[in-house]
Amino acid sequence: MKSITLLAGLLAGTVTACAQLAAPNTAAVPFAAGITAPDLKKNLYIVAGNDMEGRETGTPGQYKAAKFIIGKFERAGLQPAADGKWEQPFSLFQDTITSGTIQAGGKSFTFGQDYYNSLRDNKSQSFAQTAVVFAGYGISNEQYDSYKGLDVTDKIVLLAEGEPRNAEGKPLFPRTEGQTTLSALRDKLRTAGGKGAKAVFIVSSNAAQIARAGNRVRRTGLYFQEMTTMEYIPNSYFISPDMAAAILGKPFTTLDAELKKAGSATPAATGAISSLEFKKGTLEVKSSNVMGILPGTDKKDEYLFITAHYDHIGIINGKIHPGADDDGSGTVAVIAMAEAFMKAKKAGKGPRRSIVFMTVSGEEKGLLGSRYYTEHPVYPLANTVADLNIDMIGRIDKEHESDSNYVYIIGDNKLSSDLRPISEAANQNVGLTLDYKYNDPDDPNRFYYRSDHYMFAQHKIPIIFYFNGVHPDYHGAGDTPDKISYGLLEKRARLVFHTAWEIANREDRLKVDRNER
Repeated sequence: MKSITLLAGLLAGTVTACAQLAAPNTAAVPFAAGITAPDLKKNLYIVAGNDMEGRETGTPGQYKAAKFIIGKFERAGLQPAADGKWEQPFSLFQDTITSGTIQAGGKSFTFGQDYYNSLRDNKSQSFAQTAVVFAGYGISNEQYDSYKGLDVTDKIVLLAEGEPRNAEGKPLFPRTEGQTTLSALRDKLRTAGGKGAKAVFIVSSNAAQIARAGNRVRRTGLYFQEMTTMEYIPNSYFISPDMAAAILGKPFTTLDAELKKAGSATPAATGAISSLEFKKGTLEVKSSNVMGILPGTDKKDEYLFITAHYDHIGIINGKIHPGADDDGSGTVAVIAMAEAFMKAKKAGKGPRRSIVFMTVSGEEKGLLGSRYYTEHPVYPLANTVADLNIDMIGRIDKEHESDSNYVYIIGDNKLSSDLRPISEAANQNVGLTLDYKYNDPDDPNRFYYRSDHYMFAQHKIPIIFYFNGVHPDYHGAGDTPDKISYGLLEKRARLVFHTAWEIANREDRLKVDRNER
């Protein structure tokens, strides 16, 4: 019933929008015709070719892709947009473990096989013979004190997973609004640190399976270096029940059962480790956003961004993941639009507002390139009128196999009431079906939050996200350029071009008069 009602509402909205459509601006048509399937295909076979090795952020393949895009922007006639340069450089960091062993009960336990932790959240440390004290669930408040009668100064605290529960099995201390499993754990670590613990072991049923994660557990994702807090939080390690038994000299399952029956008391249990060594290194990874600008005429101090990410996920298990659709398709579309707009300028039809063509890296690592740009903008965010972001526009998803003449439009109605009418008028020059399915704020995929436009949207800059939906080759080695529908890629790129033309040339900048999820 709910889905039928929603569909009816969407259909009604579509009919209303169609009835109010403005006449399309045909001035862009001759220049949009320069965006062609053969040119897109030629460039995509390079961007998603084996030489690029999947374009993973901070790798030679990404650097090669950046050089290719710069060459295209330069030949088109754009100007370098990053303070006179083609690239906005930034550094990312990655932690890797160099050694990790714990000796206890005559046994040696290895990081990544017997235990693990969050590399980024923990500092290198090593020490010899150290006492271990069991402190139950590690909670200390007026009603419940796991540490009653315990001295853990300069010792390792060992904790059970979970929380105390009453006879009905309900938590004694329900989570407060906004509290997560991670924040609850950090509270436990703060408590242990405040009582003088030098480290915390958390017994986890998942630790026994950690070897399946392979090398992934031995390195962090890429991240921006941030200021470190002065708050002391001891290192934490997730260990298996078997490892806990070796440390305490008794089965942990027995101790855990005693804890569950003990009410507010913590069963007595102590042990020791012979040694602990945890050492990590930090790698600096260089990356960049590639930026070219076409200065406007009478409104040159207002900026329209056209974006796509040019990174992908690289080589996994020896296989190149080419990323032809994700997001080679968006990258070559940005190049094609830059060339088309420059041809218009040379014909005396240059845009009134400046247009910045930006391909970002680090998207696959957490929208890092677009985050860096919006935190270090080259052009004032207050003067940035919109971002048209393209992420996967070369394929067809399962829902549209019988009628592939579509594109998903996401976010067009979130911040500005002007943007959808402009988009739909522009589409009269192209004739695609504009699918608004993923605009539903309750959509579980949450695509609105998952690509680079969202970094602009957080600053109240109107956006449109163009997307073809996921397919079986998404993030797979099969996302190759031979599977792209180039005629459809051409039409979708032309739609973005027509929309950009109108935004760049209209008298009034887009209103920011909405704040929708």
